[in-house]
Amino acid sequence: MDRRGFLATSSGAALSLLGVPDPEAITRRAANALPGAVRVGQGEIRAIHQMVTTLGDLAAEYGGGHAKHLARGYLTDTVGPWLRGRYTERTGRDLHAATSQLAHLIGWMAQDLGDDPAHQGEARQYYASAFRLADEAGEPELAATALRGMTVQSIGIGPRYRAEALALAERCMDHARELSDPRAIAYYQSTLAEAAALDGNHRLAVKALKESETQIERTADAPAGTSWASHFSIGRWSHSAGMILARMGDTTGARVRLHEAMEIHGLDRRRSRATVLGNLGEIHLQEGDLDGALATWTDFLDCAEGVQSVKVQAAAEDMRVRLGRHQDVPAARDLSQRAAVLLADPTAGKQTM
Repeated sequence: MDRRGFLATSSGAALSLLGVPDPEAITRRAANALPGAVRVGQGEIRAIHQMVTTLGDLAAEYGGGHAKHLARGYLTDTVGPWLRGRYTERTGRDLHAATSQLAHLIGWMAQDLGDDPAHQGEARQYYASAFRLADEAGEPELAATALRGMTVQSIGIGPRYRAEALALAERCMDHARELSDPRAIAYYQSTLAEAAALDGNHRLAVKALKESETQIERTADAPAGTSWASHFSIGRWSHSAGMILARMGDTTGARVRLHEAMEIHGLDRRRSRATVLGNLGEIHLQEGDLDGALATWTDFLDCAEGVQSVKVQAAAEDMRVRLGRHQDVPAARDLSQRAAVLLADPTAGKQTM
């Protein structure tokens, strides 16, 4: 990513995008609808939830590039007039909460689609909108989820923004303190751990990671909820924990957690499995296990077929560069060639038989 180009929507600007809380905003809108405005009820809110679920499932399987235009069009053309419509205060709060989820999904899609300043700036704006909508609706979990999205962005652009990442993660936890869902709390605690690890604060990182583990272990037999955070499964926690441990230099612990994510708990989405396999191959290589890395990266490329995600693309590029030192090994040369095909065309990458 061009970090200088991203500066306009990052650094201290990230926190300023969140604005000043306005708990009376929905009350005013409900009382001052324009004549002729469309009437909005629970049917419209259910429609938004269904659209978020449908498009979110597609993006989780094949990456953010497949459905972002659909989600953005739905927000602009359908939901936008509803926000300007006629509704009771209770319906208005439900409407703003549902729209927050849609805005967050579009932000995630944009973030997953490209690491250039345009996509990442767009993602940040949608995350900030999601936060404001959730805050106005009085929904602390949705507000925390939007803040987490901004935190992950700051982590992704590297150590220069570590202070911002930690500040956003701590603000996320301020909202999470109002929650009782252990999955959601584990989700936000693991993000705090990741931001602290990036900042070099290993004491805080270990503490937050342990607290997130305590929370996620309480959910072993509980069904997933309907919110974004409540889908944070034990398998996804294991992946997150593995990457935090790797950032702190514990490759052995990271390898164990990533194997747990894949082999014990399982991950049901193609994009998620490809991401974990890419990370796991890197750790095998760091530990000197070239055969393990080659086997894992073979599975990674098989899984990455058809996925349009900047994270998967970055993992393929990382793999190709790391294998440059091993071009005397036929299997490494073959994987490098397959990675080059995937990078040229994300819908390709599967070896033909």
